[in-house]
Amino acid sequence: MAADHSELLAEMATVARLSAGERLKHAQKRRGQQLKAWAQMEKESARGSRAKASKKKARLTKVKFPDAVTLLEATARNDLDEVRQLLNSGVSQYLVNEDGLTALHQCCIDDFVEVVQCLLDAGACVNACDSELWTPLHAAATCGHTGLVQLLIQAGADLLAVNADGNMPYDLCEDEATLELLEIVMAEQGITQDRIDEFRGVKEAAMLADIQALVQSGGDLNARDDNGATLV
Repeated sequence: MAADHSELLAEMATVARLSAGERLKHAQKRRGQQLKAWAQMEKESARGSRAKASKKKARLTKVKFPDAVTLLEATARNDLDEVRQLLNSGVSQYLVNEDGLTALHQCCIDDFVEVVQCLLDAGACVNACDSELWTPLHAAATCGHTGLVQLLIQAGADLLAVNADGNMPYDLCEDEATLELLEIVMAEQGITQDRIDEFRGVKEAAMLADIQALVQSGGDLNARDDNGATLV
């Protein structure tokens, strides 16, 4: 570090007694210390400038997430205002995540009634299926959200929708009040056990037809789908 004024005055008497060669070496040493101190100051100054520039850039740079992520995240927070803003800005209510979940699925799981109504008003598909063929009604019925189940039914939810495991919404419902509502509405719509069996059989028949077609074409019966599952 460079010497201050008092240090220089204290050294003057000593320097005066040095020979010419010794004075030269002393001057070179002192200059070296000054240059080292100056270089350190420049380094710290540059580091500070880069930090300020980085902070400024961070303030100016906005991270852009995919629309589906943004909408589902706002839905998961039950942020009705942001959901409305996103929909009004052109973000599609049909967007899904990697599991096929829509924003409507998400808020049916979390029982966010106002967001559900907002999405339905915006034209969200009430019978959208995720990768496991779960509809929003499956989600609401499983969670026992009676009010949401009623809202979805009024919006045209399919009571006979069959998921990948062969279950309809009422199969998954353990909440008494919600199950009673489903049974009442199914009775009002004239849904009988024969009709339930028929709809459940449609899915099984389609799967059987796919297997037969695969066998006839010489396909690999042990091939795995995107989820790692085989036909067995």
